[in-house]
Amino acid sequence: MNKKELLEAITKNHAGDGISKKAVAGIIDDTFAAIAKGIKKAGRFSFPGFGTFTVKNRAARKGRNPQTGETIKIKASRAVKFKAAPALKKGL
Repeated sequence: MNKKELLEAITKNHAGDGISKKAVAGIIDDTFAAIAKGIKKAGRFSFPGFGTFTVKNRAARKGRNPQTGETIKIKASRAVKFKAAPALKKGL
């Protein structure tokens, strides 16, 4: 599912409520912006029944350029990791 499909699904579910597609798009954008802000600030965002997003540190390491076979250095970085809640896993 992508953003467009999510927007259409939510708009369809609330068709009788008089909420415009533009308003739903704004709510979706605001929701994901708030989640991103929470992850940046606290390093974690949890939604019961769905899962938890956490920030993980990746150590520097050596890698290999697949075209040349040359060894390269990969810098340390931070990445967001998602762990699905048991309720979500069970439903898959």
